[in-house]
Amino acid sequence: MTFSIHGIGVSEKIAIGKAHLLAHVSLEAPHYLVAPERVDAEIARFELAVRDVHEEFMTLQAGLDDDAPNEMNAMLQVHAMIAQDSMLVEVPKVLMRNKRYNAEWALSTQVNELVEQFEAFEDPYLRERKQDVMQVGTRIMRAIREHSGLLAVSKEQPQAFDSDMILVAHDITPADMLQFKDRDLAGFITDLGGTTSHTAIVARGLGVPAVVATGQARDLIRENEWVIVDGESGVVLVNPTELLLEHYRQLQAKQRLHQASLGNLVHQRAKTLDDWEIKLLANIELPSDVAALKEVGADGVGLFRSEFLFLNRRQLPDEEEQLTAYKTVAEGLLGKSVTIRTLDIGADKGLDTDEYVTPLNPALGLRAIRYSLAHPDMFLTQLRAILRASAFGSIKLLLPMISGLDELQQALELLGQARAQLKERKQAYDPDLPVGIMIEIPSSALILPALLPLIDFVSIGTNDLTQYTLAVDRGDAEVGHLYNETHPAVLQLIAHVIDTTHKAKKKVSVCGEMAGNAKLTRLFLGMGLREFSMQASQVLSVKERVLLASIKKSRKKANEILNLFEQSKINAKIKELNQKTH
Repeated sequence: MTFSIHGIGVSEKIAIGKAHLLAHVSLEAPHYLVAPERVDAEIARFELAVRDVHEEFMTLQAGLDDDAPNEMNAMLQVHAMIAQDSMLVEVPKVLMRNKRYNAEWALSTQVNELVEQFEAFEDPYLRERKQDVMQVGTRIMRAIREHSGLLAVSKEQPQAFDSDMILVAHDITPADMLQFKDRDLAGFITDLGGTTSHTAIVARGLGVPAVVATGQARDLIRENEWVIVDGESGVVLVNPTELLLEHYRQLQAKQRLHQASLGNLVHQRAKTLDDWEIKLLANIELPSDVAALKEVGADGVGLFRSEFLFLNRRQLPDEEEQLTAYKTVAEGLLGKSVTIRTLDIGADKGLDTDEYVTPLNPALGLRAIRYSLAHPDMFLTQLRAILRASAFGSIKLLLPMISGLDELQQALELLGQARAQLKERKQAYDPDLPVGIMIEIPSSALILPALLPLIDFVSIGTNDLTQYTLAVDRGDAEVGHLYNETHPAVLQLIAHVIDTTHKAKKKVSVCGEMAGNAKLTRLFLGMGLREFSMQASQVLSVKERVLLASIKKSRKKANEILNLFEQSKINAKIKELNQKTH
């Protein structure tokens, strides 16, 4: 009998194949008290398992092929760090020593505590990082059981997989994915995950169709059943009819032809049909991400999220460490520009330092520029590092979450202090370093004319702008359906910012998730946007829309959309705007 399972689509591709169910280790654990004289031995058993898991991650990382996706290396680094993080590997030992918990019980107790903390985060990306903790915890649990003579899972052999094999699992870790990457895997399905989970990132990096967050696919699908994975709509079809199979095979063939054609656009300039040149940049989190944007021919880095240098560590990066990271990116871009956003901490991105205190209402509390201004020594350290790096390439400075003139003036005053300190040290920097602000709060959008004389450019952060405009917590499942990037109020704020910035003869870009949504590319072009920044994997799809667009026609349709207030009519007009050539 044919039935469907719904989840979150990843990669927007189609896979057709036979299901192979992967065994998984849960964090359910035996609970018992260890005899006092056995506590040291129990701790030693736990430490041995932790050591084995960390060594496994390091070995896998060292064995990566040169053509392995950059995301894979980054994820293995993160998992290796988690496997040594004191919150995961030291606290269980305290529980074993103080409460005499057995190793499995102590580990599962602490993992559950950490998962609850991650679930409280607002940002979807960071909330999904709970999966990393679960995945590392699961591997340590597996190692503990193996050292106890309890082999919890069967070892999957890569030779068992065929090119039409679709993996079905409760979850798949990046390390687990390594054994499948050379096997022409058709796709995968997981119960857990989200659009920003590591399983989703791996899928995009490998170009593998996937549906995640299905909830119960692992329990409903049987071994060797035929399944269709529709990564665009987020649907899994189990035991499809021959008619369904033929329909999806045709769609799959069209997708493959289209994907192959996108590769021809890498070295082509992004110009509209009426000869307007558009700048397509990429967002990055770490210096290692630069390689991915080169592969798609991005015009530079429109957003370097510097906070990822600060996360998952007890000590903040000093000036020299930050300088090395910023300099590496600037030099690696070979003259192309990189926009470095200062620390955007708070809300869902808390620090692990002893000094950091999570606000009562993180989204509205001491975050981003507010946090930096409240910690001027830390802020000055980062500003000096960015200024020094500007001597080695084309760097721009971006201040996040500016809400008003006073905040901007305070930030610029500290920037002046950082310049003076470098002059006194006789250390080089670009005296003409461009400075911009992120428009993420309606207040800054509304008073933009007062801010523009003090800055060189503007970058619109659509994720937070949407959230704060609509008063919708995008991490709250109860109101998630109200988070709507094409709400007329959001679109009008974006259009207002673009128009106001152009009138001041300053540059403006969009760096939120909307920038990488090819279905909105022509709408933005019609609003007057000429610079987009997105994930590297989205660059070629957006470029394709640009090449088939007419600014004149897009402007007319965009004006019609901005005069609408009914969502159904807005959606219909956007669909009309996305006809093949417009």
